[in-house]
Amino acid sequence: MALSRAISLLFLGFVCVEWTSAQDARQAPPLASRPPAASADENVVSRVRADAETVPLVVPKGMAVQIALDKEVRIRKVGQSISGHVVEPVYAFDKLVVPVGTAVTGQITKIGDVSKGKRTLDALDAEFTPARSIDVEFHEFVLPDEKHLPIHTRVTPGSGQVIQFVAAANADKRKGAGDAAAEKAKEAKAEAKREWDSAMQQAKQPGKAHQIERYAVAELPVHPQYLDAGTVYSAELLEPLDFGTEPLTPELAASLSSAPPDGSFVRARLVTPLSSATSQRGDEVQAMLSRPFFDGDRLILPQGAILQGSVVQVQPALHMSRNGELRFVFHDLVLPSGLDQKVSAVLAGVQAGKTDNLKLDSEGGAQATSPKSRYLQAGIALGLAAVSAAGDGDADVLNKSAGGAGGFKLVGIAVGIAAHSNSLGIAMGALGASRSIYVHFIARGRDVVFPKNTAMQIDIGVRPAASAKPSQQ
Repeated sequence: MALSRAISLLFLGFVCVEWTSAQDARQAPPLASRPPAASADENVVSRVRADAETVPLVVPKGMAVQIALDKEVRIRKVGQSISGHVVEPVYAFDKLVVPVGTAVTGQITKIGDVSKGKRTLDALDAEFTPARSIDVEFHEFVLPDEKHLPIHTRVTPGSGQVIQFVAAANADKRKGAGDAAAEKAKEAKAEAKREWDSAMQQAKQPGKAHQIERYAVAELPVHPQYLDAGTVYSAELLEPLDFGTEPLTPELAASLSSAPPDGSFVRARLVTPLSSATSQRGDEVQAMLSRPFFDGDRLILPQGAILQGSVVQVQPALHMSRNGELRFVFHDLVLPSGLDQKVSAVLAGVQAGKTDNLKLDSEGGAQATSPKSRYLQAGIALGLAAVSAAGDGDADVLNKSAGGAGGFKLVGIAVGIAAHSNSLGIAMGALGASRSIYVHFIARGRDVVFPKNTAMQIDIGVRPAASAKPSQQ
């Protein structure tokens, strides 16, 4: 009796299980059509990640920081300390991380040698302490909040000059919209020059009396060497600087897909070094935006966007003092996201050494010019030669010394007087005059040279027929 009752209970339980399974099968979709199950914790994590997409605020390795020396430095030894300040702001994506005026410390790392040939020629010209190449490096920022930020840098070849901002010539005004565009361009270039002049005011420029003293000392046969106040270096970062992250909001992502308005001006650093002596028509040119570009409060182009273009005109310097010319344009803008926009962009301004005598035409073409002082220098040399030739016999010390001065400065004066020969003074005067005429009017002219990391202002506009597309690079 008990056995039959147990068998009945087992059978009833089996029937109930099968009925329940059948009900579940009718109410639920097939397993293959159902999404994989996710726990409540996993769903929370997914939402947090979606809401917390971030942009790294990193100044990348290879980014150049422009640093100007605060004061005149007399060169004494390797390891000598130098100090300066940042003259171009440093950005990470869209955030200012190192403002203009930030103090920078560094040191002299190498004092170069002088070849025997150059030393000999300089000695003949009464120069017994010829200028040596000076290598420097910078190793620390002192931020406005007094935070000390170590950096590891390498100075770009070609930097280490006193720099000025050269703006392109203003285009002829046209009626209507053209007139407004020309006025906007003029204002943008003037503002860039004001910013540069303001950044350079921190350097302690010597007064007139000190400049005269420095000039007189430099003319002596033996004299110290200096780095001038306001000398600008482009210091490339050898390690990135990390300033954290910021949220990538939907508004920020949307603004980054917008095109910059026509006639916008951006700041960039040249990635490809250029020279009218070596560049060829069609050579690729690349520049990187050193500052983000905003349209009002909307970020349109972040720091790090790339401009790509090519050389369209080049003329190397030639003899008879014919100077070099160089023109390049940009036609592609590549965002960090990989989007590629077609643009039509030309050079509107550039930082160049004061001794480069560079000028830009209204379409961004660069041309080297000869200094006007060449006429004065050649005139002085011809005058000394004429004085030396006007002497009468060996007793005319003035004429012999004038000829020597025209030939080899103080050494020439001493030789001309000691030799008791007016003919020698005439010969040396003629040598000095002919050499001056050759250097200033017959020899090869000056080339246009843009070293890597040259700071530029670029007039940028989007081609109406082009739309953004993923970059193929």
